[in-house]
Amino acid sequence: METNELLKRIRRIEIKSKGLSNNIFAGMYHTAFKGRGMAFSEVREYQFGDDIRDIDWNVTARFSKPYIKVFEEERELTVMLLIDVSASLEFGTSKQMKKDLLTELSATLAFSAIQNNDKIGVIFFSDRIEKFIPAQKGRKHILYIIKELLSLKPVGRRTNIKVAVEYLTHVIKKRCTAFIVSDFIDQADFKQPLAIANRKHDLVAIQVYDKRVEELPSVGLMLVKDAETGHEQLIDTSSAAIQSSHRNWWMQQQEKLYTIFAKTNVDYVSVRTDKDYVKALLSLFAKRN
Repeated sequence: METNELLKRIRRIEIKSKGLSNNIFAGMYHTAFKGRGMAFSEVREYQFGDDIRDIDWNVTARFSKPYIKVFEEERELTVMLLIDVSASLEFGTSKQMKKDLLTELSATLAFSAIQNNDKIGVIFFSDRIEKFIPAQKGRKHILYIIKELLSLKPVGRRTNIKVAVEYLTHVIKKRCTAFIVSDFIDQADFKQPLAIANRKHDLVAIQVYDKRVEELPSVGLMLVKDAETGHEQLIDTSSAAIQSSHRNWWMQQQEKLYTIFAKTNVDYVSVRTDKDYVKALLSLFAKRN
């Protein structure tokens, strides 16, 4: 992609995603994703009704009367985007490719984060960690993230969610909110590392997918290619048996994925490339309020 075209795309994405975060998501993001915990504020004398577990025994001993620690919620978050850049994202049949939707979603979340004075960082992954961008604040930082997302040329072609969440667990020491934005086309089992990561951090999964993965069009013989493996196969899409088999496969894959999210207590939402992702994000935010 040439520099001028890249800059134009970045600007278009900024205008749309910033407008959404300002006008539609204002306030909802703020309440949906709380501060990462309770921060120590001060000590004061014990009052009737205070929790005795908050007593500061060192200060109490020094002044011979009970004092307690006062905590307040930390409003400033560190937000991490775990963004899938595998080859399967380079697919779309109607309105846009999965990668385009993923880019807009990620930019909207990033602008929502800085509106809340949060820091934002990124882990780009395929079947390996492609790039890590430490969390920072500010518009320039988000534009840099969008630029990297549009211009990054991944080394890996497949998807490995396990690698991404294990990297998050090891690299990000303090609790953060992490959005995993992916099509979740991953044959490996990632339930256990997802559960471990969600105990340390607040994980949210956003699945992007295309309607043709959900349902095959009836157009006769079609040569289909797996973008991640390169495997090609000629199939008869007009066959009722083939269409039914594909539909059942998709439903089984989704059921398996939703079961993983339920068992690991990870909030999730699925967004189709030809649908409005604004409603999906609003639904996700509302579910967490």
